[in-house]
This record gives sequence, structure tokens and C-alpha cells, in this order.
Amino acid sequence: MNRRESLKAWGLIAPALLWTLAFFVVPIAIMTVYSFWQRVGTKTVRGFSLDNYVAFFSKTYFREALFNSLEVTILVTVISILLAYPLAYILAYQVPSHWQRLALSLAILPFWTSYVVRSYSWLLVLSAKGIVSKSLQTLGILHDPVSFVNSRMGTIIGFVHFFTMLLTLTIFANLVQIPRNYLKAAADLGASRLQAFWHVTLPLSVPGIMVGAFLTFVLCIGDYITPQILGGNKELLLPQVIMLQIGRQANFPMASALSLILMLVISLVFLVSARYLRLERV
Repeated sequence: MNRRESLKAWGLIAPALLWTLAFFVVPIAIMTVYSFWQRVGTKTVRGFSLDNYVAFFSKTYFREALFNSLEVTILVTVISILLAYPLAYILAYQVPSHWQRLALSLAILPFWTSYVVRSYSWLLVLSAKGIVSKSLQTLGILHDPVSFVNSRMGTIIGFVHFFTMLLTLTIFANLVQIPRNYLKAAADLGASRLQAFWHVTLPLSVPGIMVGAFLTFVLCIGDYITPQILGGNKELLLPQVIMLQIGRQANFPMASALSLILMLVISLVFLVSARYLRLERV
């Protein structure tokens, strides 16, 4: 590559590099520096200290917030996969091709609504006077009104509603790329439909499942809005604790340390699942 082509190449990638530097690298660097400072009284004391990280491991409520986030995220991911896979399978193999585009449009309807609006909608549906409680009373399952909000269940329901559709899209995109000849070959070799699914379709759709699961994990564990609206403050997740450090105590160093710990957890999950996250296979 000559000098002119090299300059042209750098000119093409410069905007992306500057954007990444300004809005990703620099903020993380600043947050990392802040995480080693301390909040003493009403002042932020500059200077290297590991007290914020020591506080995370020594104070129970910080660790509980992380464990709560992991538990909720894992439950949401598993439930969403179990709901999304049959839906994606039906869309890929049972719905005629000329209807698939319409079916996919209906599947992504939740993405057309504001995230905050969806959360508040579930707040009304799951409240003591909402349709879920009234329906259970009508069926005789419950005698008194029951509220499903301000609890872990409310948070999980709100998350699953959104992430099931996200997983449906990633799994569907993988399923439609599996050659039908593979299934015909399995049938010719004597495999039943269940055996063909178990030994052919499911293994080949694992990359789509893992991509959707990773996206679900990242978006769910870092979400603040849904737990705050549907979960209340009875069982805090780590993003809520981070916001409390900022909003109530103005403790930016501690909030920075907690944010970096959350990023470390996400990075570890990425490293574990990295070999499945090859988008060209999805």
C-alpha cells in the first residue's frame, strides 16, 4: 500500500476512531481514574486508593446487589430462550415464506414502543387492580387482589416481554440459514423429526441462541429503568445501587468502581461465550 492509499484508508476510518475515542475510551479512562478516588464527607479526595473496591467486597449490600442482578439476568435469559426458540422455529419452518415478513413485523412490535412506556404499561397490568389480578380472581385462583409489581417477578416479566422478541430475531436469522437438505439427509438416514431436530437443527442453531443470549445478558444486567419501575426498591439490582450512589450521595468514585465491576462481569461472560459470538455464522 502506497502513501496515498494509506492516507485515504486512515481518512476513512478516522471518524469511527475519533467517535470511539471520544465516547468510549475517554469516558472509561475518566471513570477508571475516579474509581480510585474517595468521597470524604462532601468532598471528593483525589489520590490513589483501593477503598472503593474493598468496600464492594466488605459491604454485604453491594455484593447482594450484584448477585441479585446476576440471578435476575440469568432467569430472564433462560426464560426468554425457552419462549423465543419455539416462536422462532414456527416462524422459520411453519409460517409460509410470503407471510414471514408480516409475522416478523408483528414480532418486533415491542421495539416500536418507548422502553419507559412499556415498563409503565406492565406496572398497570401487574398491579393489584390490573388485568392479571382480576383475571385470576375471576377464574377463582385468587380470592383477594394481588400485586405483582415491586417484586422480582414484576421485573422478570417486564424483561422477558422485551427480550423474548430480541432472541426470536437472532434465532430465526440462524434457523433460516440452515440448509433444508440437512434435514432431508437426516430423514433419508432414518432419523425421525425429533431426532433430526435434536442432532441437526438444534446444534446448528446454537450460535443464534448464544448471540441473542449474550445481547440479553448485556442489556438486562445493565438496565436501570425496568427494575426501578417494576421492581421498586425492595430488592436492589446493581444499576439501582450505582444510581443511588450518584443521586443521593454524589459518590462518583464509588459509582465508578461499581460500574467497572459490572463491566468486568460482562467482559468475563463475553470471554466465556466468545467462540459462539461469530455473527457471520448467524
